[in-house]
Amino acid sequence: MMQLSSLPTLTALLLALLGTTARAEDVLHLYNWNTYLSESALARFEERCKCKVKQDYYSDNEEMLAKLEAGATGYDILVPTGNAVESLIRRGALRPIDHTKLPHLTNIKPEYLNTWFDPANRYSVPYAYTVTLLGYNATRLAELKLPTNSWALIFEPEYLEKMRGKVSVLNSQRELFGAALRYLGYSVQTTDPQQWEKAKQLILRAKPYWATFSNSTYIKDLAIGNLWVAHGYSSDMFRAREDAREAKRPFEIGFATPQEGAVLALDNWVIHKDGPRPDLALRFIDFMLEGDNAAELSNLIGAGNPNAAAQALIRPDIAADPSIFPTAAGFRNLEMLRDHEARHRRILSRMWTEVKVRNQ
Repeated sequence: MMQLSSLPTLTALLLALLGTTARAEDVLHLYNWNTYLSESALARFEERCKCKVKQDYYSDNEEMLAKLEAGATGYDILVPTGNAVESLIRRGALRPIDHTKLPHLTNIKPEYLNTWFDPANRYSVPYAYTVTLLGYNATRLAELKLPTNSWALIFEPEYLEKMRGKVSVLNSQRELFGAALRYLGYSVQTTDPQQWEKAKQLILRAKPYWATFSNSTYIKDLAIGNLWVAHGYSSDMFRAREDAREAKRPFEIGFATPQEGAVLALDNWVIHKDGPRPDLALRFIDFMLEGDNAAELSNLIGAGNPNAAAQALIRPDIAADPSIFPTAAGFRNLEMLRDHEARHRRILSRMWTEVKVRNQ
């Protein structure tokens, strides 16, 4: 029989265990792009909410969607690009966002709200944007007298012959086809199989000259000089340039939006319907809408920023760079990717498989 004198001890133990369980549940699970949140902002939020943030990472929207489709659960917040938001909404995968819990939502510039993929922003809150463009070793390309303002740099053999094995392209079906389509004078939104076929043939012609398909390693390889040209995101090219400068490399990294036009990616905070802590998710989103927290990302990785309250806090050289913050004319030459219906996705998937497996 239990002694009465042991009851206080048992009660204290039970309370301690319950307290530990409660604290363990104060965890926000974030599925995010790599390096898309500063460590200092993360630490400030954890201190403010007395919670922990755990992150998993993806390098491509298709990777994130495939993982969720395969049954991954437990994520509170995702950071998809517009076309992926559209897909997630169509799948019924997102929780509507309570705007009354986001007092700082007014910081977002009106032109980034009420988007085609989420009218009235019922499910998404804009976070940052990037342009898919060309990063390059400006020193080496000047020596070779190669153009840096056209997709021809990664598609035309006359230029690629001088850079064989020194060029990388994104390992992304939509992004690579988007670059090829713009170079050919077509919209990235086209659903014309004949235009897709021309883009595929353009890619296959150039593929033997490329070093790799990469969504992340090109940053380091460009910064240390292993690559001379990379097709990738403006924020990544900014990081490569900063890394090369910090390491005092004997060359300069440049990046530019091709004259034929490019893809604009608007990334957004969304709350997954199966996430266990929608309350923490809303607190986190509103925290990231504060001007200083939003500005920190632009200063860290050179991401474009839709937050008006952040503008005065962004480094002047970053805010003035048209490859990061396009001018009005520059924006008119950019397109967002949109989700395709199933039959078109199947056609593109077959073409992508052919691109990846064809040796020459």
